[in-house]
Order: sequence, then structure tokens, then C-alpha cells
Amino acid sequence: MGPRYPLSDRLVVPDVLRGFAIFAMLVAHAAPLVPNRPGAVEFLRSSLNDVASPLFALVMGISAAIVIGRTPAAARTVKGTWIYLAQNTARGLILVLLGVWLATWGSWIAIVLAPLGFTLIVGAPIALLRSRWVAAIALVLAVVSAPIVSATTAAVAPWLYFSDPLTKLLIESFLTNPHYRVLNLLPFFLAGVVLLRHGFTRDRVLPIMLAIGVVAYAMRPILMRYGGDFDYFSGSYPDTLHDVGLVAAVYVAVVFLVSLTRNPLAAVVSAVFVPFRIIGTLALSIYVLQVAVVAWMAHPYPPEFGLVNYPLLALAIVVGVPAVGALWWYFLGDGPVERIMGFVTGRKTILGKRRVPTAA
Repeated sequence: MGPRYPLSDRLVVPDVLRGFAIFAMLVAHAAPLVPNRPGAVEFLRSSLNDVASPLFALVMGISAAIVIGRTPAAARTVKGTWIYLAQNTARGLILVLLGVWLATWGSWIAIVLAPLGFTLIVGAPIALLRSRWVAAIALVLAVVSAPIVSATTAAVAPWLYFSDPLTKLLIESFLTNPHYRVLNLLPFFLAGVVLLRHGFTRDRVLPIMLAIGVVAYAMRPILMRYGGDFDYFSGSYPDTLHDVGLVAAVYVAVVFLVSLTRNPLAAVVSAVFVPFRIIGTLALSIYVLQVAVVAWMAHPYPPEFGLVNYPLLALAIVVGVPAVGALWWYFLGDGPVERIMGFVTGRKTILGKRRVPTAA
């Protein structure tokens, strides 16, 4: 008996990138269970933690561009545009509501689904514009984001705690979330749109992306050493450049390895990528499952939490959660969250049968 939905029916690069983003989240979220770790392990954990959310936003942009590109020209009408926007708005709202719900489970995970959901809602209509406008908007947002985040956080901090839940959710998701905000995630989403249209697997794009990644990644340590009183916070220019460097590195590595079709390493790369592709097909379901597992582990905290390593519990998150997801995919196909989202947006039945070909 084989899997219901073979991986051959899906695009490799988006699934691998999405799967790597989820894997990075799993490693980062398991880290509190191993507080005593060597410096090299901490560097790896920190890098995976930093790359996860912006990489996920990039793949969301790639997926949006795929949907637009696969729509027949005759169907690109006002009605078709409204359907596209309605579907992405529904998907974004599901992410927001899911994020709000998961935040009540009592895990130590910083849930970023609400900012990602709002990023999809705002980014979907921008993705319909010409690439030059999409790129220009992404660049402008990247430039203005740091001062806006800094000024807004300082201005609203005194009263945001006492505001109503909806206002707090909107302001935090867009501007003041201490981890990631729409204002910082949206440029990555829009970059994914442009990359799908004009780059993706083209050889000439990879050297440019690699150069951008190296320069961007090097800027934070340079600024920290020679930048004097430069302001550092989540969403600052050094932080954003650091994220750009990490995302570019992962993107270049994945696209380059996927392109090795005639290289002796092609079979090895293909086999290594299979777990990431499987994780990528059930990304949201695996995300929810790991929050449930972490919430279960967190109640109650053991007295030694934060002082003693629990490697087996950490492995249960990093290896056990995706293993459960892989078994689900093999025997049942799409994950439960993906089925619900597909049903709400009209792309699949509640049992997982596709009404239209998958977009990502």
C-alpha cells in the first residue's frame, strides 16, 4: 500500500523549503528541554529559530504566485480575482484563529500563526501586481519597517496591555509582536512571489541570492562591533539583515541541490529531501501537533526544568512529531488542518480529495 498522494504530484522546492521551516521550528521549540548545550549547538539552534518564520513567509509567497500562475488566462477575470482573494483571506483568517487558539494551550512556544495569517491576507492582493511593483513594495517595507516598529512599540506600550483583545491582536500582529510582525514578514512573502516568477531555479539567480545572503548575514556582527549605539531589537535593520542572510542561504542551498539531476549525488539528495517534503505537505498539522505535545510537557513544569537536559523529550518533538506526521501522510494523505483549510477554501473535500490540482 502506497501513500494516497504521491510526492511526485507536488513541486519539490516549495515543499522542501516549507518542511525545513517546520523542522527549524521543531528544533527551536525543543531547545528549552536541553538547556545545557555546547556553543556550536546553540549557534545552530539560534540560526534555525531565526530562519523559520521568514522562510515560511517566503514559501507562502511562492505558493501564492503558483496559484496565480496556474490560473488559465481566460479565468483571470474580476470574478476569478475575487475568488482568489476570498480563498486567501479565508486561509489567512484560519491561521489567525488557529494561532489565537494555540496561544491558550499553555506551551512555551511563541505562536506566530496570527502574524503569518495577516501576512497572507495583506500579501495576496499585492501578489496580483506586476513584479516590479511587488519588488518595490517589498523594498520599501523593508526600509521603513525598523523605525515604524520601534516608534509604535514605544508609543503603544503603556496602554496596549489594557486594550481590548481585538485591538491588541491587530497591533501586536502587525507592529509590536516581540518575535515577528506582518511589517517584517511581508517583504519575505513578496520576495517569494518575485522569486517564483523570475528566479526559482534559474542559474543566474542563485549567485545573486548567494551574494545578497552573504553580505546581509555579515552586517549584523559588523554593526554590533563597529556600529556604536545602534539600536538592536527584533525587527531592527541588523535583525532583518540577519534573517535575509539565513533565508537566502537556505533558498540557494535547496534550489542548488534540487538542480543536481545528473550529478551522482542526485539520488542521495532526493532521498534526504523526502522527509522535508513530507513535513512540508503537512506543515500546519505538524505545527499544531508539536504545540499540543509541548503543552502536555509543560503541565506541570518539572522542578528541574531549565536546569537539567531531557534529551528523550527533545527527540520526541524533533523526531517523534514529524514521524507521526509521516505515518499520517503515508496512510491517510493530507493532514487534518490542511483538509479543513482546503474544504473552507473550496480546493478539497473534507476527506482530502482534491477538487483542483495542488498549488504547492
